[in-house]
Amino acid sequence: MNPSPPPEFLLVEDDPQDLELVLRAFEKVNLAQRVRVVRDGAEALEFAFCEGPYAGRDRGAGPKVILLDLKLPKVDGLEVLRRLKGDPRTRLIPVVVLTSSTEPSDIQASYRFGANSYVAKPVNFERFVDVVRELGLYWLGLNQTPFGGA
Repeated sequence: MNPSPPPEFLLVEDDPQDLELVLRAFEKVNLAQRVRVVRDGAEALEFAFCEGPYAGRDRGAGPKVILLDLKLPKVDGLEVLRRLKGDPRTRLIPVVVLTSSTEPSDIQASYRFGANSYVAKPVNFERFVDVVRELGLYWLGLNQTPFGGA
């Protein structure tokens, strides 16, 4: 039996309905097996920095992109973003803020803390599938990363 491939997307999402929607959209575009889910900001940081339950994880095994919600328990998304972009070990990992907020203050703060992109979650499922497809095509197919690939 082959081990599962390392995740290419780290999805940081706590809302069960949004999580189901995102995963269904990833499934529909054949990317579900390339997503690792964490459900709060603290777990996202542990995963990224290979700490706590992820202490044995190979940091070089992904993710290639982090999809980050802003409204998270334990550590909010902006703080996660600030820490990721403030640390040389994780600074180069692209972070896409994927959130329901369209508040100008959230958008500005996200870019100020180093977000690579800001995408508002569409309410319509078919449009959401299109957004996920475009994210996958861009970040895994077109974008050149410092980690090789694409």
